[in-house]
Amino acid sequence: IVNEPAEFTIVTKDAGAGGLSLAIEGPSKTEIKCVDNGDGTCTVGYVPTAPGEYNVSVKFADSHIAGSPFTAKISPTAGEPRRKAQIGRSSEVSLKVMEQDINNLTASIRSPSGREEPCLLKRLANGHLGISFTPREVGEHLVNVFRNGQHINGSPFKIIVGESELGNASKVRVAGEGLQNGMANEINEFMVDTRDAGYGGLSLSIEGPSKADIECLDNEDGSCRVTYKPTEPGNYIINIKFSDEHVPGSPFNVSVGGEPSSRMTERITRHREAADITHIGSQCELSLKIPVAFFARFAHYQEETQTTSGTSPFDMTASVTSPSGLTELCDIVSLDDNHYSIKFVPKEMGVHTVSVKHKDMHIPGSPFEFTVGPITGGGSHKVHAAGPGLEKGEINQPCEFNIYTREAGAGGLSIAVEGPSKAELDFDDRKDGSCGVKYVVTEPGEYLVSVKFNDEHIPESPFKVYITPSIGDARKLSVAALQQKGLQVGKPAAFVVNYNGASKGKLRARVISPSGTEEEALIQEIDDGEYAVRFIPRENGVHNVFVTFDGCDIPDSPFRVLVGKVDADPGMVTASGDGLRTGQTGQTCKFVVNTCNAGAGALAVTVEGPSKVKLECKEVDEGYEFTYSPTAPGDYMITIRYAGVNIAGSPFKAKIEGQGKPSGYHEQASVVVETVTKTSVMSKFSGLQKFQSDASRCTAEGNGLKKAFRGKQATFSVDTSQAGNNMMFVGMMGPKGPCEELCVKNQGGYVYKINYIVRERGDYMLVVKWGDQQIPGSPFCVHVD
Repeated sequence: IVNEPAEFTIVTKDAGAGGLSLAIEGPSKTEIKCVDNGDGTCTVGYVPTAPGEYNVSVKFADSHIAGSPFTAKISPTAGEPRRKAQIGRSSEVSLKVMEQDINNLTASIRSPSGREEPCLLKRLANGHLGISFTPREVGEHLVNVFRNGQHINGSPFKIIVGESELGNASKVRVAGEGLQNGMANEINEFMVDTRDAGYGGLSLSIEGPSKADIECLDNEDGSCRVTYKPTEPGNYIINIKFSDEHVPGSPFNVSVGGEPSSRMTERITRHREAADITHIGSQCELSLKIPVAFFARFAHYQEETQTTSGTSPFDMTASVTSPSGLTELCDIVSLDDNHYSIKFVPKEMGVHTVSVKHKDMHIPGSPFEFTVGPITGGGSHKVHAAGPGLEKGEINQPCEFNIYTREAGAGGLSIAVEGPSKAELDFDDRKDGSCGVKYVVTEPGEYLVSVKFNDEHIPESPFKVYITPSIGDARKLSVAALQQKGLQVGKPAAFVVNYNGASKGKLRARVISPSGTEEEALIQEIDDGEYAVRFIPRENGVHNVFVTFDGCDIPDSPFRVLVGKVDADPGMVTASGDGLRTGQTGQTCKFVVNTCNAGAGALAVTVEGPSKVKLECKEVDEGYEFTYSPTAPGDYMITIRYAGVNIAGSPFKAKIEGQGKPSGYHEQASVVVETVTKTSVMSKFSGLQKFQSDASRCTAEGNGLKKAFRGKQATFSVDTSQAGNNMMFVGMMGPKGPCEELCVKNQGGYVYKINYIVRERGDYMLVVKWGDQQIPGSPFCVHVD
């Protein structure tokens, strides 16, 4: 496993005299350690820092021993995720203008190549307005500064960047014991000297078994002293970049010694029975518990109040979409203690999609997959967990989440909470394929919540949850001027965070887009106890804006902001095709994602498995067709998200057979598509009523079907009395566009009279439909004199 010691033993006691030589070749440089055990054996150890295949050569008396060279498959870190801490700084440039009020200012910078990025505005020591950015190109840069969407005086500002002013990471010098060895729970340090490296920003990150807080002391001479304090021993990677490029020697592999912290684990295991088989006409039910903490996220959508008081289950809606695309509303029954029962009666067999929304936004876990009839293809990938208790929490307060196992079949469900204190776990089996979990911990820190089904992690498990102390002064912070609707892609957005008398602390803001991309927002102090937060959204859809104070979320964080149109609905998206289930190596696997009637949004597809695949996408009538070509057999997980939410059934597991050599660790390929709105009229409205008709039995008569005169009314009639029940559609197109006037009247007895007036000479096309079928003779050709 990456960044963990790999060891093996060599036995030479019966080999006679000779020299032993070792060599390891692979994706990363490794240091080999060989310890003579004094009994004719020696132990060899090395620490790989990148996943992949390593060739281990062992020679005795200049000849390979039996089996040499050996192939060691190094996998990425599994289970225990690596923690990462980072810090950065960039350069300041004066715009040489004075601005007294920078509260409502936003700014972006456009490079010579046309790339536009947000930039940090600040008031410099001389009172001038300045920006902070790292130049990456030579040439003229344009800085746009806006107030309420309008350029301020002098905007856009021009900044000329010369060749000598670009940062050169190769000229940065680093030194210090902290780049080679360290100790847990002690301060370790090293120096960074950028005096000869030009004009650029410095960024540092440390990742390893524990989060290591970094501090950077600027010596104000182009150099700085960096300290970090990890809490767990193990192997850490230190990345040092200047102007977005690694400095010489980076990344550094650091061995941290010391005693491990005392983390505690509490685990419960429950057996889940297979769900009862449902049938057409039977009552189907899905039970959910929606904690009050979830409703708080939507409080800022209320126009007149910023509190969650008065949140009502009447703000909730639920619908079910059948395999044929029919959508109907479900009944919602409010039970005690924020429990809700979603009920519907199916009219078809197969996989249905159940969407549960609060104020038009999917609740965590929605849309849900619900099979009517026998459930096939179960497993851990069909188990889903969601809720605030998998994201964050507070000491001595219940942290809650739901687990949905109905589609997984029978098996063992295991829940474990690991962290600085022992968790008190409570399990609620709702007996319908869903269950609730609640846990309480007494110490703050980082916890891992693992959910396994039949000893396999479910999607996204283990979940990393940060439990805060009693959040203290973070409760005082509030947000103002946050525009939560109507934001546009590529346009700067800003809001203000007020401390409201809170003590000084570390403020941080980050934005997670619908596709899962995370970006740090820019923060600047604009007045005492008042900070501006700025970001530029890159996608349409719902973005989560996290604002923390000393590591604790401020009230109602994360804030959900809507970028572009709000019509993207993952509950209306379906996926089909053999490529979601089976395939052969060396052959193209194919599946289609149907986005009809789902609005426009970000469609993100990921294929993960034992070989790297080339994932390609093309637009088709009903949505988007994806193809991939695996080169190794095994299980491939296909994750499909729309507007940042998993569609029903995602992730899908495709079992690939055939020949090929797995890479030894999971490879991943992703595609993100900004979709366009596609509509299927009949499927959109078919949930309301299904008509039975036969357009071939309609009859039409009248002069208006053949000839008409300019400016005079023409008439014809259509008799549908023998054609069943449906709707009449009539349209007429001429040389210069549709006809000016057209009127359809129901005369009674299923007979319709159609009048129209045209203004231009020429041949017109007259279309008459009964439902979605044309009647006999349609389209008619009408000559106008």
